[in-house]
Amino acid sequence: MSTPSALVRPDGVPLAHRLGAHAVLPMARLLARLPPQHITAVLAVFRRRAVAATPGQAQAARDAVCAASLRCAGPQGCLPRSLGTALLCRLWGVWPTWCTGVRTVPPFAAHAWVEVDERPVGEGVPDDYFSRLLVVAPDRAGAAVQDTP
Repeated sequence: MSTPSALVRPDGVPLAHRLGAHAVLPMARLLARLPPQHITAVLAVFRRRAVAATPGQAQAARDAVCAASLRCAGPQGCLPRSLGTALLCRLWGVWPTWCTGVRTVPPFAAHAWVEVDERPVGEGVPDDYFSRLLVVAPDRAGAAVQDTP
């Protein structure tokens, strides 16, 4: 799964973020080998009681994953990159919306990404560039937990 993109490794990613990315990437790579229904089931468990991520948090997690892994930063690394981003966000107590789908413009290509407020994070494409097929959104119960004092 991927969409064409330039290989970019973010600079200036804090050491703590890179270490967190190194911690979650083995799990992301294992998840990437599972069938889609198993991936969504596992992610649905991980997202429990997490609050919705902000665009800044999701972008910071994505940058950390790309800084920690050349494979994830590459054009063929969308699935482990999106999984690593979601898992790193979860490590921080938040959850973005994890998605897989296809491009809405030719040529056909599958892709995996994270989004916040229905906007792809770090993809550099318009909001309607992808059509979602699988989605693991933030848990509503997590949002209620955050609101309580």
